Amino acid sequence: MTRQERRVASPRVVNIGDLRRAAQARLPQVVFDYVDGGAEGEVTLRENTRAFEEVTFRPRNAVAVKKCDPRATVLGSELAMPLLLAPVGFSRLIHPKGEVCGARAAGKAGVGFTLTTISGSPVEEVGAATTGPKWYQLYLVGGREAAEAALLRARAAGFTVLAITIDTGTFGFRERDIRNGAGTLIGGNLFAKTRFLPQVLAHPGWLWRFMRDGRMLVLPNVIVPGRGPMPLSETQASLARSVVTWADLQWIRKAWPGPVVVKGVLTGEDARRALDEGAAGIVVSNHGGRQLDGVSATLRALPEVVAAVNGRAEVLVDGGIRRGSDIAKAICLGARAVLIGRAYAYGLGAAGEAGVTRAIEILRADLQRALALLGVESIAELDRSLVDVPASWATLPR
Repeated sequence: MTRQERRVASPRVVNIGDLRRAAQARLPQVVFDYVDGGAEGEVTLRENTRAFEEVTFRPRNAVAVKKCDPRATVLGSELAMPLLLAPVGFSRLIHPKGEVCGARAAGKAGVGFTLTTISGSPVEEVGAATTGPKWYQLYLVGGREAAEAALLRARAAGFTVLAITIDTGTFGFRERDIRNGAGTLIGGNLFAKTRFLPQVLAHPGWLWRFMRDGRMLVLPNVIVPGRGPMPLSETQASLARSVVTWADLQWIRKAWPGPVVVKGVLTGEDARRALDEGAAGIVVSNHGGRQLDGVSATLRALPEVVAAVNGRAEVLVDGGIRRGSDIAKAICLGARAVLIGRAYAYGLGAAGEAGVTRAIEILRADLQRALALLGVESIAELDRSLVDVPASWATLPR
């Protein structure tokens, strides 16, 4: 067992909350808060996790479960469990090989990995790191020509599914990041970074990796014609200028021959519109509570979206998943699979690839235990009869 593996082994780490505390101890506050924080008052961030607590199980007891099979199929790819790692922007702030570590851990565990456009590692390097299912998540930063070039590279690197995020009409007001000066940390002004000296000197391991990495100042997968890689410091302004609209899905579908998934759906209306535009999958997501604060928790929004889709596409969900039992609840309410962001990012911050591997191991063991205690042998047996939801979740007709 390596030192990194020992750092996150049981009994030191037995759940995702333990990984969160380990990451907090090992990362400068500005970096940890970037991972941990949400928009404005962080109401939606908290509600994402609380929603899972409101759903209760209805187990089938006195059942001899011989073997629990957590395998699932998502958009034609078989997964060892119904789980994909969600796109996490700027993850090289957490670890210099953040995207590569995540992809490698996902591949070894037999789950999917999603690479964001806002990545510090070339798409080719990340693609080569995993033999598992690979999704590419597209932002239009850098313009259409830069996006089309990125899609060609992603396809050549073995990425098979394209995820389009639609909830970034502008950048969310992330108060922790503003107070901490996160923009300064990723900017190019070295003198301005001196404000972080007390934090980074208290975390010499992170500082050494960050400086050795070259400080990640560009986005290697956003090549702006005539300029080269987009500077990281321009990302926020560029996102605000490059909102994805429904009209964009027409040319995107022509540029991408594989399945397209629309991420950031919270209503039945948007789900039906995504289907009209040719989406093969829907991700019920509120961006981890990092965009518009006060929107529905994703688990609460899931039944409405599932009903609107009515079997015409696969529905996935992210946000607030911290235990394998949360995965089971999402599947019972109609999700095909879930995506995790913070849960694996905490592992990445705690111990690099070993931490990501541990996060997946924890969730898999949790899920298998939940299946056994529910009295079912496979993911396919999970359905609405196994959970109760609060009456307050019912919505009035619109």
